[in-house]
Amino acid sequence: MAMKKYQVGPETVRMVKLGHPWVIADRYTKQWPTGKVGELIDLVDEKNNHLATALYDPNDRIVARILQFGKFQLTREWLEKKLQQAKQLRHHAGLEDTDAYRWLNGEGDGLPGVTVDRYGDYLMLQLYTPAWDSHLDKLTAALQSVFQPKGIYRKLRPQETRALEAQKKGKEYSRLIAGSAASVPLPVVENGLTYLVDLREGLNTGLFPDQRRNRQELMGRVAGKRVLNLFAFTGAFSVAAAAAGAKRVVSVDVSKKYLQVARDNFSINRLNPKKHEFIVGDVFAELARMQEQQCRFDIILFDPPSFSTTKKSRFSTHGGTTKLAAATLPLLEQGGLLITSSNHQKVSLDDYFKELRRGALQADSDLKTIFTSGQPEDFPCSVSFPEGRYLKFVISVKS
Repeated sequence: MAMKKYQVGPETVRMVKLGHPWVIADRYTKQWPTGKVGELIDLVDEKNNHLATALYDPNDRIVARILQFGKFQLTREWLEKKLQQAKQLRHHAGLEDTDAYRWLNGEGDGLPGVTVDRYGDYLMLQLYTPAWDSHLDKLTAALQSVFQPKGIYRKLRPQETRALEAQKKGKEYSRLIAGSAASVPLPVVENGLTYLVDLREGLNTGLFPDQRRNRQELMGRVAGKRVLNLFAFTGAFSVAAAAAGAKRVVSVDVSKKYLQVARDNFSINRLNPKKHEFIVGDVFAELARMQEQQCRFDIILFDPPSFSTTKKSRFSTHGGTTKLAAATLPLLEQGGLLITSSNHQKVSLDDYFKELRRGALQADSDLKTIFTSGQPEDFPCSVSFPEGRYLKFVISVKS
C-alpha cells in the first residue's frame, strides 16, 4: 500500500540529510494532510524527492520520527533485525558481571521513541510516543524472539506517569504485557553487586543503568574515605562506595521508602548498614545542619533529579547545581573530591561547568576537574543526534 507523501521545509531537509531522526513541527508540517497516529509516512522535499520513511505523531512536537532513510515496511522481521544489531553492539559494553542494562536505546539504535532495559530475565519497554502503540504487538513479538525474556513490562509514558503521580492511591507505572510476572523485589546484578528493583511501581525501578560505568569509576577512588551521597535514592552509589572500602558512607534522601531500599541493598551485599548512616530529610536543610556541626567528608557526590519538589523546598537543575556546589564545598576537605552529575538533556556540558564555577565562587573555593564522562556503551548515541548525549558526570578536586 502506497504511503502518503508529506513535504518538509528546507531546514528539515538539511537535518534529515545530516542523519537527524526527528521532524519538529513547524509551518510546513502544519500544512500536512490529515493522518493517523502511528501511520508510516513518506517524507519528501519540495521537488517531491523521497527523503525517508517516518512514524507519524500529529499531536506531538516531534511530529515524525524517522525509521529508515529509504522506503521499507515495518514488519516483525525488520524489528528483529534492528534488535539483533542492538544486541551485537552491546558486546562492546563490558557486561560480564551485569544483568541490568539497556538493550535498546531509541534513536541511538535506530528505533526512535523506544527504549528497552534489561533487569535480570525481564525487559522494561518504554514508548515515548503513542505512534508505537499500533505496532506494539509486532514489537513485543520481536523482543520475545530476540531476547527470550521471562516477561516484558511496559512502562507508561512520561506524560502518563505525571498524571499518575498526582494520584494519591493506586499508583502503577508499568504493566506486564507478555510472559510471567517478576518477583518483588527483583534482585539484579551490576558490576558484581546486587541491587533490588521493582518493575511494577515507582516512576523508576530503583536502579539507573546509565550510571553503571560511573559507579565503577567511583569504586576506584573511595577506599578508606568518608563519603556523602546526596539525593541517594535507593543507594546504588552508596553501596558501590561501601563495597569498595569506603570508611563511612552517609546517604541523604527525602524519601524514607527509598532509603529503606538502600539499607536492604547494603544488607543483600553483606554490607552492614549500621556501620553507615541514612538520613531522611531535605538535602539543603541537612547540608546546613552538617555545616553547623562542622562535618567534613573526603568525597561528596550529588546526582539530583532534574526536578523535584518537597514540602520545604524546590529543586531544579537550572540554578540548582550552583546552589548545591556552594552548599557542599564547605563540608569537603581540601584536596577532596566533588563528584557531580546531571541527566538534564537541555543543559550542555559547558553550561554545567558554568553552574559548578558559580557554586565554587560562592563558596570561595576552586575546583579542578580531573574526570568527565557520560552514558555507558549500552546507551549509544549517533553523532547526528546530539540530543541523545544527556548525561554529565564530573569529578573535581577542591583546591
